[in-house]
Amino acid sequence: MMDMPGGNEDAAVDMKSIVQKRLEEMGAKFCREIEMGVFPAVTMKSRSTDNIFYSPKHRQYILGDRTVTRSSRNIAHLRPFTQMVWTAFFVHELLRQRKTSTLRDVYYSAQAYDIFFKDQSESDNIITDLETAIEHPRESFNVFPEERSAVFGDLTIQYTVPGYEDRRMNLSSHPDGVMIGPALTDARFIETSADKVIVIEKGAMFTRFVEERVYERFNAILIYTAGQAPRSTRYFIRRLNRELGLPVYIFSDADPWGMHIAMVIISGSANAAHLRQLTTPDAKWAGVWASDIIDYKLPSEKLNERDLKRLKELRVDPRYEDSHWQEQIDIFMKIKKKCELEAFSRYGLTHIVDKYLPERLKEIGA
Repeated sequence: MMDMPGGNEDAAVDMKSIVQKRLEEMGAKFCREIEMGVFPAVTMKSRSTDNIFYSPKHRQYILGDRTVTRSSRNIAHLRPFTQMVWTAFFVHELLRQRKTSTLRDVYYSAQAYDIFFKDQSESDNIITDLETAIEHPRESFNVFPEERSAVFGDLTIQYTVPGYEDRRMNLSSHPDGVMIGPALTDARFIETSADKVIVIEKGAMFTRFVEERVYERFNAILIYTAGQAPRSTRYFIRRLNRELGLPVYIFSDADPWGMHIAMVIISGSANAAHLRQLTTPDAKWAGVWASDIIDYKLPSEKLNERDLKRLKELRVDPRYEDSHWQEQIDIFMKIKKKCELEAFSRYGLTHIVDKYLPERLKEIGA
């Protein structure tokens, strides 16, 4: 059992304090501008596609130097500017009262203040603007998506959320796993015996890995992403890698969408180019590879036109320039087949754990 370095709780509290201060500084600036007879305005980096670049140094997409200004003087800017001011007020109250909110809650809460969004996508976009303006992710101001991913394994955590301070729990205590939500995201890591993290795209396979005691047999913490990993899950994976030094291995379906699920964990997405806290650049895509369809004679389906179009996009995406990724894309294009993680079940329910998993982990040096 390995004791974890302390300080995460203090770091989380400090981050919340920094975000709260940034929001207060923004509000004070608006008040000064009004007192001076100046229309309040906010300047932030542009999130337009022509200001998004792939950075080999950071191994993710980042924003360039171009900025945009949203001013209350401009009638076209007045609605989104007002929406951002209210959102900044709302999340400041969340931090002050030590409460959390979902993205959906933000959308509906606005109506109580006669601030209206035409739909949740408009509300979500304003939250992203606020992230860009204060240069901190929404998780740092206590706004989260609905929980849908989970974790299982020998990791003892200590909660820091109000009402649960100092309570401890081992993440192997529930057979269905523990949901990765706000309380877990900010929890302090206390101790673990694990030496790796295994990330699984599919719920059925996550359940199989728990049933077959993969966490014990391979000394691993298991994480279920429920498809594309939510940002809180990607942040949690990054913490396991950065704070505990645990290597991360990602298992997804053998198709372009499964590849991209793995890549977003590794190198992020263009939509989150304004953030740096969500990627795990040293994580490895461990399968299922296109070559596995051939080598393991897996049941497969034909790639459709949408799949092939996506593969062509991935081929020229700078995140996929590594030779292994390009090789697998080429194999997909050649065989024009895809398969799911569950395809290993043709050899028996435990084949993926008994044969494929140990062979693959050995192959990639785990």
